[in-house]
Amino acid sequence: MIKQKRQIQFLLLLILSFSLFLTDNITAQTEVISIEDAINYALKNNKDISIARLNVAKSEAAVDEAYGYALPRLDLSAGFSHFIKKPLVPFPDFSALLKNATYGILFDENVLPRDENKFVPVNSVLQSFSRSNNYQTELTLTQTLFSSAVFKGIGASGTYYNLAKAELNNQVSKTVLSIQKSFYNVLIATEVFNITQSSFQNAQENLANVKALFDEGMVSEFDFLQAEVRVENIRPVLLQMENMLKSSKDALKIMIGFDRQKEIELQGNFDYSPINIDDEEALINEALQSNFDLKSLDLKKQVDEAFIELDVSEYWPTIAAFGNYSYSGSSEDWDFQNYNSITVGVNFAINLWQGNRTKNAVEQSTITFRQTEEQLQQAKEYTILNVNSKLLELKRVWELVTVQGKTVEVAERAYNIAKVRYREGAGSQLELQNADQEMKQARLNQVQSKYSYLITKFELEQLLGRTDPVYFSYFSELID
Repeated sequence: MIKQKRQIQFLLLLILSFSLFLTDNITAQTEVISIEDAINYALKNNKDISIARLNVAKSEAAVDEAYGYALPRLDLSAGFSHFIKKPLVPFPDFSALLKNATYGILFDENVLPRDENKFVPVNSVLQSFSRSNNYQTELTLTQTLFSSAVFKGIGASGTYYNLAKAELNNQVSKTVLSIQKSFYNVLIATEVFNITQSSFQNAQENLANVKALFDEGMVSEFDFLQAEVRVENIRPVLLQMENMLKSSKDALKIMIGFDRQKEIELQGNFDYSPINIDDEEALINEALQSNFDLKSLDLKKQVDEAFIELDVSEYWPTIAAFGNYSYSGSSEDWDFQNYNSITVGVNFAINLWQGNRTKNAVEQSTITFRQTEEQLQQAKEYTILNVNSKLLELKRVWELVTVQGKTVEVAERAYNIAKVRYREGAGSQLELQNADQEMKQARLNQVQSKYSYLITKFELEQLLGRTDPVYFSYFSELID
């Protein structure tokens, strides 16, 4: 018997040790993340930001490429050819010309008596003037002196580079807002779960008390059944809140690029500082000046305008200076005769007509510019509308937040009174259940109001372009 007791004690100790090991292991795998940690993770791993960063690098390379068209160009070319069969061209017969010239001199000098029959007709025969082996090497230096397309292209590429940087800032700002929303989604899901769990624990505690009273015959079976039903009604809601909390955490992990297999615990609460929204006109003007979407669209309009000028530049001529050095040689039996030449000059080129392609290109780029203007105007109107909407929402929620703290206190006191009344036989299960439900709803309303205020505040700050500059510093090497 003693031996069996010791075996049981050893087994319990082993189970306890294993449980502690599992607890330590789970704790070690749980990472505590603050809102700043979440944002930093996202800025490093967000795919949209990575794409925007690559676009900045690409546009910077486009600027360098545009400047390259204004710099001198040096080309080297070389070639060698060997005729397997030489080309032939019709040309007067040299032997006939030589024979006629010789007799003409002899007849004119009276060396021989003139005899017209000595002259032969001069016909064209196929002859070759090429050697079997030929090579040529050329070195050409070209410098653009005037090209409207080159100069306008440099300006357009610079504007496009500024647009790419603005788009990167815009994407960073939107990512920060998305992470703020997702982070507080997890926090409110945690609060809702805790409130539901507290209500479930109250129901379980009440069931235990009612069962004890029922066993002693002090309450009716109906009260006992009511208490039991209340517990079972809350249980599926609690499971639903637990699943919602897990889903919100998984969504946050995906957004920040975190390992989904690891557990996270958020470090944060719904503390907030009120934002000054008294001067609505000043806030609207701030949004029109600093909103990231509006900045991007304004730069997009400048890019479109630069492309109009670029298309118009096709009407202008191109003037370029050039210098050419050539070194060549030819032979029949690989004994080359070599020679060289140097040429300098200026080229002038202008298109006179190409089927109205330039005219149509200018028309298309002008339409694109006008479309962007309309988009910018529409975006400004939507920005004003959104700012006004957020201001109204902040005022509404702030009024709720200021009174719901007292509402929670009143609901908690009412619940405690209902418990005392039931124990003393002056209350009922229905009264206790209603008091618990009202307390739960008051707590939910309070946390929902705080959540709504924070999220609306974040959205307004993003509309105003107030994203913390420290988040842009991660990409300072690209956007300086």
